Amino acid sequence: MILAGLGGAVLLPRAGLAAAGFPAFLARLQARARAAGIPDAVIQATTAGLVPNQQVLTLDHHQPEFTLTWAQYSSRVLSQARIDAGRQKYQATQTLLAAITSRYGVSADVMLGIWGLETNFGANQGDFNVIDALTTLAWDRGSAYFGNEAIKAMRIVALGDAPVANLLGSYAGAMGQPQFMPSTYLSTAVSFSGQGAPDIWGSDADALASMANYLAKAGWQTDAPSSEPVLAPASLGPAQTGRQTLRSLAYWQAQGVQRLPGAAPLPAATPAALLLPDGAGGQAFLVYANFSAIRRYNPSDYYALAVGALGRLILA
Repeated sequence: MILAGLGGAVLLPRAGLAAAGFPAFLARLQARARAAGIPDAVIQATTAGLVPNQQVLTLDHHQPEFTLTWAQYSSRVLSQARIDAGRQKYQATQTLLAAITSRYGVSADVMLGIWGLETNFGANQGDFNVIDALTTLAWDRGSAYFGNEAIKAMRIVALGDAPVANLLGSYAGAMGQPQFMPSTYLSTAVSFSGQGAPDIWGSDADALASMANYLAKAGWQTDAPSSEPVLAPASLGPAQTGRQTLRSLAYWQAQGVQRLPGAAPLPAATPAALLLPDGAGGQAFLVYANFSAIRRYNPSDYYALAVGALGRLILA
């Protein structure tokens, strides 16, 4: 999911909204949409008769609160079943992926990694009506962010890019195979063929090209890795490492960090950081500039490491 906006969600005072009730909130949201230029016909088609979605509220209120180690997280998201599914998808889309790489400069492994983590290669996109879900969250959380996203989703309908029935996604409003929020769809989704509106739900070509376009706009560097597993001496602990501690590749190798056989050739001056996600004694990774581009997609070190790992395993 594109999470950059979620981290900046603005929470408004909830008490006033609760007192006014959902119908009053919905009327205000409709007025905001009208002021933003959304046609009345679209506002009515997308919001008339809406009530808070109880399933969305249940999922949002009961998110698990626990911290996984990298070993636990990676064992969950890098399952053999997912790797096998990714290899099948790669065989089916290899020519397409090569064409997208040629256009956007984003390598197949990272597209496969994001595709697999976000929706299991398009199989698990979510079946919530996006405007319904976003409106519910905007009301319950008192969130300007989710309200704005609901209006952006209405704009997608107004543009004719997708009918309301096709705007399906997660309970948090992330849509399609790339799990784009509506604002990200509007700014970044592309039709790879150049014909018609982007179909990030049903078209592998549009979904993958849209992911690649997002990463390219985030500064993806062609023919460069995002991360790689390495062997690190026990003398290098968390105090000397971390995403912000950038040194040259030559520096890390002088400290005893060993790259594994088959690692991509890189200049000795390449900036890199050493991550020890489970601390000294656990797995170690060198991460590069492209790691930050993946974190624009989802600002989690675990996620960005897993994207790189899944892509490598699929293409191994």
